[in-house]
Amino acid sequence: MAVLSILDREHTVAPPGYSRWLIPPAALAVHLCIGQAYATSVYKTSMVKHFDTSQTAVGVVFSIAIVMLGLSAAVGGTWVERNGPRKAMFVAACFWATGFLVGALGIGTGQLWLVYLGYGVIGGIGLGIGYISPVSTLIKWFPDRPGLATGLAIMGFGGGALVASPLSRQLLGLYDSGYDPNVSTSVAGGGALVGLFLTLGVGYFVIMMFGVFNIRVPADGWAPAGFDSSAVRQKALVTTGNVSAATAIKTPQFWFLWVVLFCNVTAGIGILEQASPMIQDFFRGDSGAGSKSTVAVAAAAGFVGLLSIFNMAGRFGWSSTSDVIGRKPIYAMYLGVGIVAYTLLASVGHTSTVVFVLLAAVIISFYGGGFATVPAYLRDLFGTYQVGAIHGRLLTAWSAAGIAGPLIINGFLDREGKPGTLTAAAYRPALFTMVGVLAVGFVANLLIRSVSERFHEQKAESTVEATR
Repeated sequence: MAVLSILDREHTVAPPGYSRWLIPPAALAVHLCIGQAYATSVYKTSMVKHFDTSQTAVGVVFSIAIVMLGLSAAVGGTWVERNGPRKAMFVAACFWATGFLVGALGIGTGQLWLVYLGYGVIGGIGLGIGYISPVSTLIKWFPDRPGLATGLAIMGFGGGALVASPLSRQLLGLYDSGYDPNVSTSVAGGGALVGLFLTLGVGYFVIMMFGVFNIRVPADGWAPAGFDSSAVRQKALVTTGNVSAATAIKTPQFWFLWVVLFCNVTAGIGILEQASPMIQDFFRGDSGAGSKSTVAVAAAAGFVGLLSIFNMAGRFGWSSTSDVIGRKPIYAMYLGVGIVAYTLLASVGHTSTVVFVLLAAVIISFYGGGFATVPAYLRDLFGTYQVGAIHGRLLTAWSAAGIAGPLIINGFLDREGKPGTLTAAAYRPALFTMVGVLAVGFVANLLIRSVSERFHEQKAESTVEATR
């Protein structure tokens, strides 16, 4: 259709003098919306009551969405590179909004499988396409500071819950007079949940359209003023060539980095998934298991919000730092200091809430930083050609970690006792397991070397892109 031709790559080339600083807000508009995935716990209890089912059955919705994120990013990565960021963002917005609408239908008809299909499968595809859609473009606009650029956008995914959580609570209170948004145990009715999903679906679509129509790709041969590409290429691990997505997965560097991301995410997501009950369990009264926690429910909710802030700050702060010290050293810090932090959390985390919160905050900042730094790491190793598609394939590590992290934590906790009766000691086996997971990632990062020239594309990038 002629109307949709505005989405084509050739219609998104920036005119001379276009400010590259307009690109991060466009990417941020998309990532803030899809970052709502981290806020599903706000209405989880209401969903459990509405469908009269278990926490696990409702939690599967989130797991499906994360798995579909990785799969759609991997399968659709090359398509995103070929068609450009505007069309990709538009497709992501359509899938993401449709996921909410189908989910609302499932809630309204009492069919949980429709919520799985809507928010989980359809919305999950929107998550994956939306997540990777601006990455390649940002790296091309910021060849001098790729870590900062991707951090600016990807921090929106980590911070999306900061907006979505209070917004969702207020909307539930608006649609259900019996729901108290200030009480974590308050439960909303099915009608309120339908209203919430419909409002979020329409609202997020409108916001994502801002990103769609403001995203631009740089003209061929464009470079920022004063940029010296030869200086960048002198840095360790930074390639002077380009590797295609199909070839990248044949290199050991790709799979070492896959292991690195998997380990970093597995460790972090274990804390995130269990954050609120974890801080309460660590500080139960002197009588031990079954006694009342000294950390109030409201304080535990505040702790979750604090972790979201550190998740978001880590995505920007640590990824920007990687532009200075390099990608391999920053991952050595994520994983090495993470080992120390997890060990301390398991051994002395129960002695002080301040110590516990600080250690958890550091761990989550590394979790967020790992996500934001990995696109720049891929750029260093494989070049800018098809880096978005390579990033999409690498995100299958996130899908795997999204299953492994909660399984490790919940598996140990189920063996130790029932919720509400656990203490800090019950968490130690799981936390020390995470130490081992991080150690594997640390070794994998040490093994990463520059990509051999035999994997490089023979054509210059400009020639290849001209044929698209």
